[in-house]
Amino acid sequence: MAIPRRGLRDISTLSGKVGRTFVPHKAYLRLSHIEMEKVRKTQESEKARQLMADIAARFVEIEAEKEALLQGLRDRGSAPPVRSGPPKKIGGFKVRY
Repeated sequence: MAIPRRGLRDISTLSGKVGRTFVPHKAYLRLSHIEMEKVRKTQESEKARQLMADIAARFVEIEAEKEALLQGLRDRGSAPPVRSGPPKKIGGFKVRY
């Protein structure tokens, strides 16, 4: 039976074990990075919440303005009929080449 050949992968070194040791200054640096990321994400979250609140407020304004315009048209007697559902498609046009 032949002896298996050894290659570069079979040489045991300490290179993989060096990164596994606990280095306090690296841990503190990682903690500070995590805290800074937390602060940034909190700010982004607050801005997103404010944006959503602004959008919701604008929806209320739009509905109020729409209702006021429709009421004005109803008072004049020329209000368009109120439809429910999506608009119906009326025939399109064809283009010949």
